Amino acid sequence: MTHPTIITCAVTGNMTTVDSTPYLPVTPEQIAQSCLESVRAGAAIVHIHVRHADGRPSMELQHYREVVERLRSAEEDVIINLTTGPGQRFVPSEADPSVAGPGTTLTVPERRVEHIAALRPEICSLDFNTMYSGNSVVINTPRNLGIMTDIIRDAGVRPELEVFDSGDIQLANEFIRDGRLDAPALFQIVLGVRYGAIATPETMAYLKSLLPTGSHWAAFGIGRLEFPMLAQAWLLGGHVRVGLEDNIYLEKGVLAKGNAELVAKAARIIRELGGAVATPGQTREILGLRRQLPKAA
Repeated sequence: MTHPTIITCAVTGNMTTVDSTPYLPVTPEQIAQSCLESVRAGAAIVHIHVRHADGRPSMELQHYREVVERLRSAEEDVIINLTTGPGQRFVPSEADPSVAGPGTTLTVPERRVEHIAALRPEICSLDFNTMYSGNSVVINTPRNLGIMTDIIRDAGVRPELEVFDSGDIQLANEFIRDGRLDAPALFQIVLGVRYGAIATPETMAYLKSLLPTGSHWAAFGIGRLEFPMLAQAWLLGGHVRVGLEDNIYLEKGVLAKGNAELVAKAARIIRELGGAVATPGQTREILGLRRQLPKAA
């Protein structure tokens, strides 16, 4: 390892529920506060989804705006990574599978990145997967990804390419070869999602081998495999991610009392393995980021 390790904290996601853990941040104020606590514990990047007051996933610009404004006005230095994942799910109706059923969120690509164009975070996620998810299908067509990529680039935001299997990396690599994505790209390897790449050292090593030379990359595992995959990512020279989006337990049977506890454990593991944890400033230098501010009205 020749550079400090970047810790990303995925603070809330859109699948974890308050029924599964009472420590899940839901309101913009709670989400922003959890982000700042995570930064104090060692995270450089915070990956942000937003929720409605009742805990349901949200795509509302105002929810994103409130979180971002709170973070930008805070004393702590923090790198903001906003999701573009919501709006990709299709649930076939039972009577006619060609018609969207309850639970479908699939929408036009422009809607999925409107908050990126408006708020201009330093990073935003960009999912390259099309895959089963329970009884639904996550759909990210090359056409829609191209539209989102162009809007993200015009906003001056760095995309974090979330890849869930080898085919996702092939598609991302094609975008890079065609000049639609800049190199070196930033990849996030997702392991352990049902029907995606399994969370094993062999899988992570294989997927890493498919990335273009010189790419920046991180990886994480879901649930009980969060910390084993964190150690594996470090051993392979990658960066890491933890957070209540991915796992709610600090150890077997013990709920994490917030994201900061997960980040603190991640930082401890990295240091005990002989590594160092990157500050936000070091992270900007590693990834070639520059601070983003909203465009003038």
